[in-house]
Amino acid sequence: MKLQPDRTQGPTITGYGEGWVAVNGEQSHSSLLISSMGHRLDWRARSFETLEAADFAPILEWDAELVLFGSGARLRFANPQWLAALYARRIGVETMDTQAACRTYNFLAGEGRKVVAALLV
Repeated sequence: MKLQPDRTQGPTITGYGEGWVAVNGEQSHSSLLISSMGHRLDWRARSFETLEAADFAPILEWDAELVLFGSGARLRFANPQWLAALYARRIGVETMDTQAACRTYNFLAGEGRKVVAALLV
């Protein structure tokens, strides 16, 4: 699906499909961390089954108010222990499938929110 996002300061998700996400027109087939504050990072998390707390650590440096965790093709909730450091800093976490997280990220970023999308592709 191709998306037509609002203008934002940071990276914008411009499309997605099975096994890929496009950011600013560049297609990626690996998991990503993207922030409305201008950060983009290939995420070391490769699958839900291999996730651990350390995978969410880079987000702590980004001054986020909300993390959208895209859990892949289907909805799966992260272990609360993986997210404890985010909760300790009062950073909210919403879980959804990756396609829903892509759409929600663009909407919130377009509103000027400090949002991070943690996307398993």
